[in-house]
Amino acid sequence: MRLDKWLAEMTGQSRSEIKNKIKKGLVQVNAEVIRRPECKVDTEQDEVQLDGELIAYEPFVYYMLNKPSGVITATTDREQKTVLDLLKGVKGRDISPVGRLDKDTEGLLLLTNDGALAHQLLSPKKHVDKTYLAVIDGVLSADDIEVLEKGMDIGDEKETLPAKVESVQDCTKEQLMQLSIQSEHQLQTVHLTIREGRYHQVKRMFARLGKPVRYLKRERMGALQLDPSLELGQYRTLTEQEIQSLKRLYEKK
Repeated sequence: MRLDKWLAEMTGQSRSEIKNKIKKGLVQVNAEVIRRPECKVDTEQDEVQLDGELIAYEPFVYYMLNKPSGVITATTDREQKTVLDLLKGVKGRDISPVGRLDKDTEGLLLLTNDGALAHQLLSPKKHVDKTYLAVIDGVLSADDIEVLEKGMDIGDEKETLPAKVESVQDCTKEQLMQLSIQSEHQLQTVHLTIREGRYHQVKRMFARLGKPVRYLKRERMGALQLDPSLELGQYRTLTEQEIQSLKRLYEKK
């Protein structure tokens, strides 16, 4: 691989920035100063240093994003802000979101260039659990919970797989103010776990019960839990433990 390309991918800096540093003699390959950006390097054997810092080659990168509302889950868009626009300057190339969150949905989104992992996590055969926090307009009855947990018709060819209602609570005035929600009706927060990823699935499930979703946030995907320290729009790299827990998730199935 070209030296400038490798360093750009592994540092998040632009190719032009890297080329300038190489020409200034700030890059060493195997302890030798290299001033040619086009120099070929072996990503597995060569030791590369930038500004005296050893740069390790990582073919795959993994990021957890707390997606805000108003941002679309896409790699590029000419008119709207995308989730990749929030990851400016990160290392790695060909990074894509794993699955989708609606434009007005917040919460956990995994982004990676590990295509094999993304494929496994999104495979309909894997049934990866996904937990959402939904604020619904109305009060969930025992019959409603039974319908959700049994599987229901939302207009597709097949009924949904059984979901799991983790908790149901009445919304407080403080919660509604924090989420900028106004309603004359009683609203509830529901933690719901589903095992599929159908189009607008959670919203369609509650709409079928006559209790439209007013706010939606994904909190968990498989073994990956949204980091509570991440503010909306913030991201971080996954820990090695988190990466391995995701890989174990689909290796067992």
